[in-house]
Amino acid sequence: MPIKYLLFWLLNILVIAISAADQSPKDVIVDVHKVGDKFEVKASYLVPMDLCNAFAFITDYEDARNIKGIAESKIISRTDNKVIVERKAKETVLLFPLEINTTLEYTEMPNRGLNFEQIHGDNKTYKGTWRLEPQGSSTKFVYQSVIEVNSMVPKTVLEYFMKNTIKKRFEAMAARATLKAHAPNPKCA
Repeated sequence: MPIKYLLFWLLNILVIAISAADQSPKDVIVDVHKVGDKFEVKASYLVPMDLCNAFAFITDYEDARNIKGIAESKIISRTDNKVIVERKAKETVLLFPLEINTTLEYTEMPNRGLNFEQIHGDNKTYKGTWRLEPQGSSTKFVYQSVIEVNSMVPKTVLEYFMKNTIKKRFEAMAARATLKAHAPNPKCA
């Protein structure tokens, strides 16, 4: 292969990498506070995507399997604006295997966000909200939840996980949303 072709391909790869870096999620902010036995989680990130596509992204419950740590996510039922989803998360926290099975009820509010609450599962409590805030040609995703884990894993290990791993999870979600922004949802055409 002549050197000019090799240089051409290397330049193309460099341009693609720089373009992807410019489209990376902005302002991923995560705050975790321990309050008694519960954790309060607040997170937000900005993605270059319109409101309709942002709503399609957060309501694509089965696509959550593409986020690290989510082993399964499937819709059990859907009626009007209520969706029941079974989800299984698997993590290893400081050598402790952690598997959480949960059934969540989501209440959708088109193009504004959703509320969710565990109706069955391994956590003592898990409920929260996603809100979508338009900001120019982007959308800010705002998440809040309260989690009380019911686990044999020592509380100090859980606290370490919550404070150090959750941010990576939201960064992965923001990166996935950014990737999806390049392929608009057909419902939003």
